[in-house]
Amino acid sequence: MAKKRKTVYSGIGGQAVLEGVMMRNKQEYAVAVRKPDGTIDVSVKKAKGNPDSLLRKIPFIRGIFNFVDSLVLGMDILSYSAEVGEGEEEEEDGILEKLFHDKADDVAMGITVLISVAFAILLFMVLPYAVSELLGKYIRNHSLVLLIEGVLRILVFLIYVASIALMKDICRLYQYHGAEHKCINCIESGRPLTVKNVKRSSRFHKRCGTSFLILVVLIGIVLCFFIQTDVVWKRMALRIALVPVIAGISYELLKLAGTKESILLDIVSAPGLWLQRVTTKEPDDEMIEVAIASLEAVFDWEAFQKKHFKTKTVKKKRVEADGREVETGEETLEISVLEVEEILARIQANKQNNEDADE
Repeated sequence: MAKKRKTVYSGIGGQAVLEGVMMRNKQEYAVAVRKPDGTIDVSVKKAKGNPDSLLRKIPFIRGIFNFVDSLVLGMDILSYSAEVGEGEEEEEDGILEKLFHDKADDVAMGITVLISVAFAILLFMVLPYAVSELLGKYIRNHSLVLLIEGVLRILVFLIYVASIALMKDICRLYQYHGAEHKCINCIESGRPLTVKNVKRSSRFHKRCGTSFLILVVLIGIVLCFFIQTDVVWKRMALRIALVPVIAGISYELLKLAGTKESILLDIVSAPGLWLQRVTTKEPDDEMIEVAIASLEAVFDWEAFQKKHFKTKTVKKKRVEADGREVETGEETLEISVLEVEEILARIQANKQNNEDADE
């Protein structure tokens, strides 16, 4: 089995859009979309919001703001990618344009986000809760009813994700999702950002929106066990009120899992990585080219790799039957700074052990 390749956190995030990919580096983001004529349109912008705000730096609280920001930005770039990818013509001013003028787009986006959040709450929270309440009339064990509600939440979520994957447009979106992950994995493992290297990189990544969503579902199930009230409307209201808390906890866990290595964090990441088998697909070369164009527009991956990775050229040899070593060429090995530090630490430890043994 091949040794797992060391990775270095880059801080790059992304999202698949219609016929394209968005890559984000801090407050700057780029949307690359394949146009109907085959060319790639790349747009670079600054994300809204104040990144230096105190509330955006407080653990658990910052997750709520990041969730809302990601939702708003995601809706915006999906709309933009649809216009570029499908070559839509500009429409005449509607009611919102006439009422709000320059603020019409912001108002429309706010309405869209509210509707999306309301739909998600109804589908993934209210529906499982309502079904479990009906079953609760025949089941007297409160913990068992809560467990049934949790299982229903997971089932509804999985059925929704799997069913939309059957749609042709969503299937292509999942391929672009795979291209996004592969590009980030490629640069974080020290490989030059080429189509060939991206293709051989993994399409699974711990810092993924899919992982965040499954964490939200699972953490929500756990927190529901702490809601103790016999009033039906209060139980539902408390579930909805916990949504920001759940988002904050999920964000912190995802952030830790994406930047640290431990067995516990691997367990936390496992459900999201498993679900990515559905929400990511292997992209073709043209999709990878789009993802590369988006990443290169906002991130100097060569400078990043120069800082965190070192290369070493070694002689490749083989041993003949008579015991002679024959050079067969050269090979360039890539090794991260983290690996260098680990090797030096092991050498120092062995040296110390030898000195202790001599004494």
